[in-house]
Amino acid sequence: QVQLVESGGGLVQPGGSLRLSCAASGSIASMAWYRQTPGKQRELVARISTGGVTNYADSVKGRFTIFRDKAKNTVYLQMNSLKREDTAVYYCNSLGTKYWGQGTQVTVSS
Repeated sequence: QVQLVESGGGLVQPGGSLRLSCAASGSIASMAWYRQTPGKQRELVARISTGGVTNYADSVKGRFTIFRDKAKNTVYLQMNSLKREDTAVYYCNSLGTKYWGQGTQVTVSS
């Protein structure tokens, strides 16, 4: 059984930064961050393998960074140069499993 708890969302102005955290209890392997807006499918934002290999959606490349602290069993999403279109609920996921966090709202607005 794996539990994932996200934190770090909030309201930020365009061009600002936020860091999301996903703390895991239980064993995790590859991890991912997704986001979802009303009426749309959940979108893969970034993922990281156990070996540290990362992949990003084209829309966030160069602005977002996913990384993990194995000692803390936590995965992070550093989001810089935020745009209004980044507004969404962000979820972390133990990649390929049924384990999801509860979601954290990110709102980019002036």
